[in-house]
Amino acid sequence: MIEFYAEIRLAHIWSVVASGALFFLRGLALLWDREKAPARIAMSMPVKLTSYTIDTVLLTAALMLMTIVQQYPFIDHWLTTKVLLLIVYVVLGISAFRFSETRGRLAAFWGAGLLVFLFIVSIARAHHPAGIFYALA
Repeated sequence: MIEFYAEIRLAHIWSVVASGALFFLRGLALLWDREKAPARIAMSMPVKLTSYTIDTVLLTAALMLMTIVQQYPFIDHWLTTKVLLLIVYVVLGISAFRFSETRGRLAAFWGAGLLVFLFIVSIARAHHPAGIFYALA
């Protein structure tokens, strides 16, 4: 499987970009106005299924990369931090898109989710649990 490392890594990176972009656009559409067409499209089943598909590719590629490079959560601290923050990100996304009754709560959960997403990316780039804060030091 090592011979496919570059391709798997590229699939992982592009699925991260696609997942983050879709999260950003869905939140933006819902913030714009929940009664207008963009918000209805953002919460439609085809968009949800697209999100699930992208995230499945993302996680599958992550598991394959983890196996190839032999770095594992709960052994390698930066991966442990990413996995724990991924759980936080998912909870924030669910809270934003399913349980926010007001625009303010939606904005707060969505904004927090975006910040967590960006921090996860910084951890992946730095290969350190402190992410961007390690890179700035």
